[in-house]
Amino acid sequence: MNSPRFTQTIESIIKPEQSVMEALTSNLEAKNYRKGDFILKADETCRYFYFLEKGLVKLFFDNGDKDFIMTFFAENSFFTELNGFLTGNASKYMIVALEPCEVLRIHKDVIEGLCKKYHTAETLFSKLYSKAPINMMGRISEMLEDDGKKRYNNFLKQKPDLIQRISLGDLADYIGITQVSLSRIRAQK
Repeated sequence: MNSPRFTQTIESIIKPEQSVMEALTSNLEAKNYRKGDFILKADETCRYFYFLEKGLVKLFFDNGDKDFIMTFFAENSFFTELNGFLTGNASKYMIVALEPCEVLRIHKDVIEGLCKKYHTAETLFSKLYSKAPINMMGRISEMLEDDGKKRYNNFLKQKPDLIQRISLGDLADYIGITQVSLSRIRAQK
C-alpha cells in the first residue's frame, strides 16, 4: 500500500533500505472508522500497530465512574496500546475514534518477522516502542506535580491544533479536572 504520509513519517525517524519500506508498506492494511467506533476495547488483546492517516483518536480507560484519558493521537501518528501489544495480555485501555479516521495497521506477527529479517525494522520499532514510556513518564510527572491550570496551559502549548477538535469533557478528563473547573480556567484567559 502506497502512503506518502506513512513513508515520510518513517523516514523522519529512520532511513530504511528500500526493501524494508517495501516489506512494511506491502503488509499495511487500511481501515476506516467512524466517529465513536472502537479501534480497541477493554479486555481485547491489541494485535496491531497503527498509523493514523486522517482523524483523531484517544487512548483511555474507564474505572466505572470516570474516563481517564492517557493521550490523543492525531494525523501522522503511530499508536497502539503498547502493554497489551507487547505482552499479549488483554488490555485495560480502549482506543476510540473521535473523528472519522483513516488508519493503516500492521499485525504484530508481521512486525516480529520483519524485525528478525531486517535490522533497520528492528531499530525502527524499537524507537517507536520507546516513545510510549517516555511520554507516559512525562504525563505522570505532570499529573503529580502540576495543578489543573498549568496542565491546561501545557496542553495549549503542546497540542494547540487539538483544542478545537476535542470536546470539553475529553479535555477535562485528560487534564484530570471537572468540566466546571475547566470552564473557570478558560474564563480566566
